[in-house]
Amino acid sequence: MQEEIKDEADETITQKTQTVAELLIKCLEQEGVEYIFGIPGEENLAVMNAIEKSSIKFITTRHEQGAAFMADVYGRLTGKAGVCLSTLGPGATNLVTGVADAHSDGAPLIALTGQVGTDRMHITSHQFLDLCKMFEPITKRVKMIVDPSTVNEIVRIAFKYAESEKPGACHIDLPVNVASMDAGNERPLIKKNSTKEYAEGDSIEKAADQIFMAERPAVLVGSGAIRGKASEALTALVTALHIPTVATMMSKGAVPCDNPYALGTIGIPQKDYPNKIIEHADLIIAVGYDIVEYAPVKWNGENKTKIIHIDTRPAHINKLYQPVVEVIGDISDSLHRIRRRTLKPKNYEYAQRIQKKMHEEAAGYADNSSFPMKPQKVLWDVRKVMGEDDILISDVGAHKMWIARHYHCYKPNTCIISNGFATMGIGVPGAISAKLIHPDKKVLTITGDGGFMMNSQELETALRIGTPIVVLIFNDSHYGLIKWKQMDKFGHSCYVDFTNPDFVKYAESMGAKGYRIEKAEELIPTLEEAFLNTVPSVIDCPIDYSENEKLTKHLEKIYREN
Repeated sequence: MQEEIKDEADETITQKTQTVAELLIKCLEQEGVEYIFGIPGEENLAVMNAIEKSSIKFITTRHEQGAAFMADVYGRLTGKAGVCLSTLGPGATNLVTGVADAHSDGAPLIALTGQVGTDRMHITSHQFLDLCKMFEPITKRVKMIVDPSTVNEIVRIAFKYAESEKPGACHIDLPVNVASMDAGNERPLIKKNSTKEYAEGDSIEKAADQIFMAERPAVLVGSGAIRGKASEALTALVTALHIPTVATMMSKGAVPCDNPYALGTIGIPQKDYPNKIIEHADLIIAVGYDIVEYAPVKWNGENKTKIIHIDTRPAHINKLYQPVVEVIGDISDSLHRIRRRTLKPKNYEYAQRIQKKMHEEAAGYADNSSFPMKPQKVLWDVRKVMGEDDILISDVGAHKMWIARHYHCYKPNTCIISNGFATMGIGVPGAISAKLIHPDKKVLTITGDGGFMMNSQELETALRIGTPIVVLIFNDSHYGLIKWKQMDKFGHSCYVDFTNPDFVKYAESMGAKGYRIEKAEELIPTLEEAFLNTVPSVIDCPIDYSENEKLTKHLEKIYREN
């Protein structure tokens, strides 16, 4: 009898308080994680078991790249780090493109990877790859968990780095043997709210003076203004001072498109109307501007432009981006203070003439019934169906250029474009993530046929988890953007042709709805029907990409005449 009692006591003593995997998931809960996107594997079995017992919802994807893109767009739309998970080796390498995209675009993301046991890392081992070294160039911080007592610190630091300006990706690697170790009574660290920092008064005064003295100022707004929630303050400034504003692709909607001083999107390959605004300006007010998206060499190649830099961070080091004033602090506060000190309204008639031309040009396609459809007409019709709060996720390709130019936004984060890393395949998984966050909004992804096929398998994920997204495919059986560039440079194209499956049957085979546009008049009613569906919908729309080369010629004419 005494022996039995002793055995039971020994068992109680050796029982683990909590495993490292369980502590890791508790730390994620403390950080407010709602979803983890990924694929289970042998080396993360302990983590999966811990997730199952937690409040976190695990979204099983069909490819790790899709998981990373979902975490990417989650981070961009919410400002909170999206989390993706893979096993070791090939599972982890599949995360890389999405992780790099989030890091370059400024979206907070945490990548969790399984790993071989620490007892195998010093020798050649099956599926072993030094993942910390692999993720290091595409993240803000990488760390392998080897000591159970450090889990809470590693997680808290990763989220702090990922979510702090400029946001980006962080990586946590967890060896399989460490995951099952006893983590004792360790507890998650408390997440503390960061305090805002405000610009010095002297920089506000200098910026106001520069704007007051300028004859033709212009605002170049970047994605930092969106992350900083500075849309209202920026709109108030440009409206009060009559300053024309151009946006990068990732800052569309920072100033509503119906504002008289919103002059469109800059950054498409050809020089366009917004480029003329920048070229004619004697002062550029760069608000939340990031050189990764639109390099200074493209708009200040001769280094003659006077620049004011307004952001939460000091200006990047670039010989063609040398601000005369840097206003560093909360962007909204800085803009409000500058507006109150700059009393002289501007009268930039040149900008108003250009805006009128842009509006007339876009409206000219409203009744175009040609088929295959012109991209301008497609986007005109899409804008009529989408509400001001609805969300468009753009994949990457020729259609991205047209979306940047012709899809006008009323609010921030209603058009998501990857333009830092700018990678194909983000459309479908990105839309799934957006629909998870905003189930009551219409969520549309516009993708080329090339980009769609890179992650089209995630349609099954969308169906399974109940996110009825709508996918609009620009179908031309080419890698359209590369063909466009080849035609511009060489007058012919090569190696960009392919064939497609029947997209309608493809969608239906997964349980989704499939539609094929056969005349221009069908697009609006098809979109309206698709948005009423309770399952994902795929719309195959033949596109007339001869408009690409026509746009090139049109823009060349603009520059000659203006």
